[in-house]
Amino acid sequence: MTGRLMLLDTASLYFRAYFGVPDSVRAPDGTPVNAVRGLLDFIDRLVKDHRPDHLVACMDADWRPRWRVDLIPTYKAHRVAEEHTGGPDAEEVPDTLAPQVPVIEEVLDAIGIARVGVAEYEADDVIGTFTARARGPVDIVTGDRDLYQLVDDERGVRVLYPLKGVGTLQVTDEAVLREKYGVDGRGYADLALLRGDPSDGLPGVAGIGEKTAAKLLAEFGDLAGIMAAVDDPGAKLTPSQRKRLTEARPYLAVAPKVVRVADDVPLPEVGTALPDAPRDPVALAELARRWGLGGSLERLLTTLTS
Repeated sequence: MTGRLMLLDTASLYFRAYFGVPDSVRAPDGTPVNAVRGLLDFIDRLVKDHRPDHLVACMDADWRPRWRVDLIPTYKAHRVAEEHTGGPDAEEVPDTLAPQVPVIEEVLDAIGIARVGVAEYEADDVIGTFTARARGPVDIVTGDRDLYQLVDDERGVRVLYPLKGVGTLQVTDEAVLREKYGVDGRGYADLALLRGDPSDGLPGVAGIGEKTAAKLLAEFGDLAGIMAAVDDPGAKLTPSQRKRLTEARPYLAVAPKVVRVADDVPLPEVGTALPDAPRDPVALAELARRWGLGGSLERLLTTLTS
């Protein structure tokens, strides 16, 4: 794969579309389609503004993988709507958003935008693996700061973080990370696991906030360096820091595997080139009619063919 690759954290974007577009945007039968149309508008704007050569809509085939939960049971536990023993747990999703997700999938497929989800992995892991394999620059579009860990100036990997819709994006490179967090992309995962993240059910290390975590990483390099310092009586740690990090050893032993995105997901063979014509125009026309996709779809198709 050569040329610029754009990777969409699709769930992050359709959640933003759902909450950013009024639910008065409805299909002819009255069904809300605000997330569907909002996502199409997002993609249209992203393609217009950034002109990727390749585009992949990355999906959560499993939003809460068992292998992560086995390591940290609180991982995303507060977002579970229903536990399933034979497969992924059901995530809490607004009642009027859940029915729109299959429509989004059908529309993307009919347009010909590559859509990739892999069993037992989150979209973040799919994004991490595509990024690792890319031979050109990569734009990751997400409202999830976890993916800052993939930012790499040398490889041309940046995160486009929506501040307002997707018209106003924070183009996140290593300079932005150092200014905001005091770390580069490689250091962000260690910062996140030390600080913790209530939205993902990650406890972090008690008493170690973001600023303290950044200072420790600046002093000792990475998590391994920090833990080596804990074992070194001469290292510049306060008694409180040493005590808290010692008590957190069981968590810190497993947190890196949970927090760091996978880069070895078995991706399917898929064509990622930006489509210049719908893959299935008949199906797309029927979806447009049934769901009243109107100008949102027309604008995107015009952008793809221009």
